[in-house]
Amino acid sequence: MQNVPQAALRCPLFEHIAPERVSGMLGCLHARQASYKKNRYVYRSGDAGRCVGLVLSGSVCTIREDYFGRRSIISRIGESGLFGEAFASMHTETIPLDVIANEDCEVLFLDYRRMLTACGKACAHHARLIENTVDILAEHNLLLTRKIEHITRRTTREKLLSYLNEQAQLQGGDEFIIPFNREQLADYLCVERSAMSAELSRMRRDGLIAFERNRFRLLPAAREAF
Repeated sequence: MQNVPQAALRCPLFEHIAPERVSGMLGCLHARQASYKKNRYVYRSGDAGRCVGLVLSGSVCTIREDYFGRRSIISRIGESGLFGEAFASMHTETIPLDVIANEDCEVLFLDYRRMLTACGKACAHHARLIENTVDILAEHNLLLTRKIEHITRRTTREKLLSYLNEQAQLQGGDEFIIPFNREQLADYLCVERSAMSAELSRMRRDGLIAFERNRFRLLPAAREAF
């Protein structure tokens, strides 16, 4: 690729790699770009998982749907984030979940096998690319561990407080914006939407939180309740 998107340069995959090197590496990785409208499938469960997706703009959600059609959001990947690397690294024949555009988005697909195999051209930085890939896998595993911590709480209130506390820590303050709407938040925490909305109202009434749409503020009483 001659013109490397800035979002690709900001991706942790290319950390500590000179920008002028990235263009040649994308060629080696058979990079191809695609656009998706909001709610369109990027991958469907059962698709072949040979490529890693790098989000250039917008965001996508990875979703698991059970036999009865109940959905659970596994993760949300925003600009400069990667998805699909775990399944590509496992050499699975098919992807066991869906990837859906959370909003209009641009995605750069990379051949995962070439990420882990030196091509012999200009890949003096290939070792760094592999090291960065391992770091990203570790970070994604940590994110999944955090999700498990949220959904294994006993009550809907505890799940919400666990998640909101994490967002406050990640964003460095008591007031923050979450990346989910109400339906998505319920799917992420594996709770029923109407019950969750009712619990949010009770938490506001009890002086634990304040919120407007997806902007939240943790109040002092939330520290004692968590």
